[in-house]
Amino acid sequence: MDKKKIKRSIKGILSIAILSTAVNLPVLAQDEQRQDSDSPPAFKTTEIRDASSAGQQSPGDRVASSILTYSDTTLVAGWSESPAAAPHPLDRAIELANQSLNIIRSDVKDYTGTFVKREAINGVCSEPGYVQLKIRSPRESQNEKVPFSIYMKFLKPRQSAGRECIWVDGLNESKIVAHEARGLIGMRRFYLEPRGMIAMRESRYPIYEAGLENLLKKLVAKAERDKAVGTCEVAYRENGELMGRKCLVIEVCHKERKEPYDFHKAQVFMDAETKMPIRYAAFNWPETPGAKPELIEEYIYHNLKLNVGLTDKDFSADNPAYGYPKR
Repeated sequence: MDKKKIKRSIKGILSIAILSTAVNLPVLAQDEQRQDSDSPPAFKTTEIRDASSAGQQSPGDRVASSILTYSDTTLVAGWSESPAAAPHPLDRAIELANQSLNIIRSDVKDYTGTFVKREAINGVCSEPGYVQLKIRSPRESQNEKVPFSIYMKFLKPRQSAGRECIWVDGLNESKIVAHEARGLIGMRRFYLEPRGMIAMRESRYPIYEAGLENLLKKLVAKAERDKAVGTCEVAYRENGELMGRKCLVIEVCHKERKEPYDFHKAQVFMDAETKMPIRYAAFNWPETPGAKPELIEEYIYHNLKLNVGLTDKDFSADNPAYGYPKR
């Protein structure tokens, strides 16, 4: 392979998946085909119609009705309800997100799961990317100091399968340690700047913005920002469900396109058991009247497991369970 080909291959080795963190917004449903327990979940999309849009469909408005079910009945057990006469419709969303932030900061040391993302990059929506995810929350005490740590193994699509990357705050000059799964470039480790051209080639956010805590912080910041601007439409759907998980669904809509709003519609699925945001999706304003909103970003945490006991070994490129080439 000549130097030009190697250079082109290196530029395409990584797409760092993130976080971080609607009615007629896309969600992903498990495929009907059987799979091994260690295999990444397969997904498909189906369509349902939105009465407000005269039945027109676009790629950014596919909904898997088999997993999106909710009713406005009773409050999900365990959530603290805001006063009935809340001064702003986003107040309850801010309160719930802050509750979840307190939980993850005090009670969640680490977690694993399958992270699924779709993002619009340069106006083009990517196909779903699947990542085996391990995250260890930062904490510090008199006895220990644990840095924010991230491990990702790419499962799908096929061209990225087997790719691995590790980022530990303060370690390796806070660079990503990455490798490709095949070819000549799979024979060495790469140390990448998180905001560099290669790491950000097909991602909206750097790797250190991944994770549930970062997603919650962004949700609170967006809600506080929108609250300061004025009113917006907010719906709280009790007894929602996503991939078999009971959820509280929060839907936000900005009808008017103006600063500082950065989405037309957004939806958050808050898991009723863990109190964590297991799905976030945001959509742009329609380009023409009556058209469907196009996807900006969608992130799903599937098969989330909290406090599994991750150690330094889980965030080491020398872990023999990983596929990193030797130094």
